[in-house]
Amino acid sequence: MLNLIIPSMFLLLLPILSTYFWQLSVLSLFILSFLSFPNLFSSWTSPLFSNSILFLDQMSSSLISLTLWISAIMIMSSNSVFYNKTNKTRFVFLILLLSLILILSFSVSNLLNFYIMFESSLIPTLLLVLGWGYQPERLQAGLYLMLYTICASLPLLLSLMMIFSKNGHLSLTLPAPLSPQFLSSFINPLWWFMTIIAFMVKMPLYIVHLWLPKAHVEAPIAGSMILAGLLLKLGGYGLLRVSYLFPSLMFNSSSMWNSVALWGAFITSMICLRQSDIKSLIAYSSVGHMALVVLGVSLISSWGWQGALTMMIAHGLCSSCLFSLANMTYESTHTRSMFLTKGILSIAPALSLWWFILSIANMAAPPSINLFGEISLILSALWASLWYMIPIGLCSFLAAAYSLYLFTSTNHGSIPSFLNPISSLSSHFHSISLFHAAPIFLLILNPTLISSWL
Repeated sequence: MLNLIIPSMFLLLLPILSTYFWQLSVLSLFILSFLSFPNLFSSWTSPLFSNSILFLDQMSSSLISLTLWISAIMIMSSNSVFYNKTNKTRFVFLILLLSLILILSFSVSNLLNFYIMFESSLIPTLLLVLGWGYQPERLQAGLYLMLYTICASLPLLLSLMMIFSKNGHLSLTLPAPLSPQFLSSFINPLWWFMTIIAFMVKMPLYIVHLWLPKAHVEAPIAGSMILAGLLLKLGGYGLLRVSYLFPSLMFNSSSMWNSVALWGAFITSMICLRQSDIKSLIAYSSVGHMALVVLGVSLISSWGWQGALTMMIAHGLCSSCLFSLANMTYESTHTRSMFLTKGILSIAPALSLWWFILSIANMAAPPSINLFGEISLILSALWASLWYMIPIGLCSFLAAAYSLYLFTSTNHGSIPSFLNPISSLSSHFHSISLFHAAPIFLLILNPTLISSWL
């Protein structure tokens, strides 16, 4: 555990001490991610490492590996910052700081420490959006991001104080988190709502999701990748941890959360079909995918919890790559409009191939790990009620529809006359796409690496 945290802390000195900090940061993050892989191959039924401050199980280790992997690719994708020399030292420092905060979030063994790390991740993200965003509207996007997250997190802090006052600890590793007196006097649906609303906003759940498309559209490519690939997983991780402590409360309120999540996923999928902005479409699709995670977590079954973790990792890789491809397209065409971006298949067939591969992964086509996650979540829903199949079926159909719409509208058609077909793409876009796509299709060979954490 410490062999990842301590080097991550020293990485913060790279932008200050080295002139080659950009290349060294990418290399160091990849090395750390490879060092974290052996934890995935360890088969255990109890935490591999546990003390009063840190602990590591298979869910934590898989999300830490994802954090290091995506962070390295984020710096690779931000070539415009490197070549334009727009405060690239601060940019890399913020990404390394955010990576360290996320590693600590996924490895602390105390709920209050997790809350502190959970909130701390907001600061580097906000600075990335405000400092390297595209348009003046990034100020409004940053305000939305901050207010939604902070307002929903204050009830969680109050809830944690109530638990500590009655139980004397906030440990995630102890089996009995609450005394019977607390159960009879304090725990009720209102208290449970206060506890998990912060995680629902972070995921995000429909109704409290408006900060996500605004932040995605205005954020730089690194901000979009870290929002979709990592920060949404903080909400899912927190929801899994508190549901593990209070399974009966989560199950009793599952009908309400699932109703909002699934019909919200249906509505946002319909919104995707009428989007004209490429990044906005990918951002709205995240709401639909995270709704299935809410479904799997709330039904308290091993299939659902394993499928929820698998879906989070698959979505983190897939949506991060889609945002990266959208950025590559934007740097060539200088527009994100789907009405103006046409004929990529004629201009850059290689880029079009990557669009196709990631679009079919986004709709959970075989042999992607997304398919395994969706099958697990659908099976957990069938165990609870057959009625869940109506909204799930609609969401799955619409996911395929908007993924194909995204691919065909941007890649097919005639080339607009105002586009310069000679505008060159970055030479390393194959590497960025491959680093995203390879885990999606290789993990299906042994999905227990990321799913058997129970």
